[in-house]
Amino acid sequence: MTPIILWDVMGTLVHDPFFEEMPEFFGVSFDDLIRSLKPGPWVEFELGRRSESEFLDDFFADGRGFDHTAFVQRVHDAYRWLPGMEELLAELRDRGRPMHTFSNYPEWYQMIEQRLEVSRFAEWSFVSCLMEFRKPDPAAYAHVLRTLGVPAERCIFVDDRMSNCDAAREVGIHAIRFEGVEPLRDSLHDSGAL
Repeated sequence: MTPIILWDVMGTLVHDPFFEEMPEFFGVSFDDLIRSLKPGPWVEFELGRRSESEFLDDFFADGRGFDHTAFVQRVHDAYRWLPGMEELLAELRDRGRPMHTFSNYPEWYQMIEQRLEVSRFAEWSFVSCLMEFRKPDPAAYAHVLRTLGVPAERCIFVDDRMSNCDAAREVGIHAIRFEGVEPLRDSLHDSGAL
């Protein structure tokens, strides 16, 4: 039976600007940026409960303003494939492997699609802002399996966060923690996907 591959996006397929470009935009370290953020709005943005403008208005705990347009453009321009991942996805597609994204991300996933055309390889089926669940909530995994209409053991899930992989394993999904393209290739080969 052909495995279905579920992909985390940020930090697995695509470079995440949160760790480099966002702090650089404000001229601060990553740790300083984290300390200055208002807790809560990002998760609500990822769940589709806040618009981009609402999220950016509440970005900093102290309410300071900044150039929203320039910031979003900086995020957009930072999206790029992680080394070897575009080629791996093309190989899996050419082998007929069905693939879907399974990502905690806000409406900005559309900017990733605009820049990288992830949909050449995987459908944007399961994005938190659309399904209103976030990993590692068990309801997110249940939603994926229910929507696909397949048993958990048919799915392979790839994510860079161990907590998300552990939650997938709890429901019977074969999970691979992403630690670079070469170890991933080995794991996909062992699982029969390559």
